[in-house]
Amino acid sequence: MPSQLIDVQENAWKNDFPILKKGVYLDSAATSQKPASVIKALDKFYKTSNANVHRGVYELSAKATEQYEGARKKVAQFINAKPWETVFVRNATEAVNLVARSWGEANVQRGDAILATVMEHHSNLVPWQQLAKRTGAKLGYIPLKDGELDMGAALQLLSKRPKLLAVTHVSNVLGTINPIKELITMCHSVGCLVLVDACQSIPHMAIDVKQLDCDFLVFSGHKLFGPTGIGVLYAKEDLLNAMPPFLSGGDMIKEVSLVGASWNDIPWKFEAGTPAVAEAVALGAAVDYLSKIGMENIAKHDHDLIAYALEKLQQVPGITIYGPKDANKRCGVIAFNLGDIHSHDLATVLDQHDVAVRSGHHCCMPLIGQLNVTATARMSVALYNTTEDIDALVNALQECRKVFKL
Repeated sequence: MPSQLIDVQENAWKNDFPILKKGVYLDSAATSQKPASVIKALDKFYKTSNANVHRGVYELSAKATEQYEGARKKVAQFINAKPWETVFVRNATEAVNLVARSWGEANVQRGDAILATVMEHHSNLVPWQQLAKRTGAKLGYIPLKDGELDMGAALQLLSKRPKLLAVTHVSNVLGTINPIKELITMCHSVGCLVLVDACQSIPHMAIDVKQLDCDFLVFSGHKLFGPTGIGVLYAKEDLLNAMPPFLSGGDMIKEVSLVGASWNDIPWKFEAGTPAVAEAVALGAAVDYLSKIGMENIAKHDHDLIAYALEKLQQVPGITIYGPKDANKRCGVIAFNLGDIHSHDLATVLDQHDVAVRSGHHCCMPLIGQLNVTATARMSVALYNTTEDIDALVNALQECRKVFKL
């Protein structure tokens, strides 16, 4: 059970988010709300520092470049990477596609194996399907066992020596925390690289890419209390140096002639055109905000809140909860259905009680199919949620039972 201290802490954090003045927001797995400091950083950049980066010798351009590259250093430090291993992209989807197109097409051939899991978000699934189609590679999937990855099956699949495993750190449907370090060790023992989708883990726990020893890691800024339009690809330095660029154009080149071009150093080789400068600066402000609170404090808060939510939701008659029942095995999200109510109808009535949750397949149609349902409702928490928010959800669910005469 969460301690009384947790409520005091989280209420203080909630006050940092201007939008959270009315209603209960439980859809942070889709996108998080933004603290005032992030909104201020975005506004301040456009008012005082807006210019293109890397291209101007005048003071304003130099100032914008300094802030842009400063944000990169903050993000790199946040995940214990080197700045030149940290590529700014539009979102995690673009990051996965970059790796699939650049590394994938240079290294995957007909007959090679690629691995994913059945719990992947479409963004970490469809790019690999497309790569397999283009190259003639074979795509396999680690199955589930009681809401967790079947590690015995994973070991058997790895015996075929795949080129890469694409795996989510935390399932955006089941909330399952996957044993990423163990999987990476297993993969590296057979020469298999690993791409980690950290979108659902990085808002809730400290991520250290060196400790994990992952080859690639991706996440979106908008799920990390930053703005939309900015994401991050981490890759080991030797991999980035060997990879051809994904997009070509301005700023990713050293020299251009009418017959060819040579590429810029990393990470700029992968940042063609004008980047999302203001968004990167605001993401840096989000990292500052989280670092000040401390990811260990956020991890404890979010874990305790999920444990509280699991206990309270299980008391609602007719509810079905998907994923691990043990709060120590899950993070951030709880997907559920109530009786035979369609999740869209359920979410609509919850919204009428000022409680916002997600409904649908959550961009995980293969996983939803394996759960033998067409859709689920999903609540997800962040550092600004409170036990009162969970109580409001439970009370609204009881009202839904009355509306639908369960």
